[in-house]
Amino acid sequence: MPVAAAGDDAEVQRDVTRETIEQYADLTGDENRLHTDPEYAAEGFFGGVVAHGMLGAGLISAALAALPGDIVYLSQDLDFAAPVRPGDTVRATAEVVEDVGDDRVRVETVAEVVDGDDAETVIDGEAVVLSVPHEN
Repeated sequence: MPVAAAGDDAEVQRDVTRETIEQYADLTGDENRLHTDPEYAAEGFFGGVVAHGMLGAGLISAALAALPGDIVYLSQDLDFAAPVRPGDTVRATAEVVEDVGDDRVRVETVAEVVDGDDAETVIDGEAVVLSVPHEN
């Protein structure tokens, strides 16, 4: 199996629902009321329930996993630009931009809320991953 190299890219797209957010909260134990309590969240910073930021980051991880080779996260920088709300469709992309040596590549990562031809960046970042051939 080939390994990830400069120019390779991958993407995943998922719909985020209230159920998705509740399942994420149950799985992680992150019960922050901005994510889990509609009445409380309506009065909060975002004016309603929003998805956990790391749920969007998890979609970036899924895009990285879709790159060639076995992918192992080494580091990730994330800037959270906007919230993801129930009903949003999130597209996460990963593009290899540089081979940094020792089977490591630098990858630009983005998560966007998409609506038809429109897209708003919600997470922007950069990862370094190990990309090695799959051994059978």
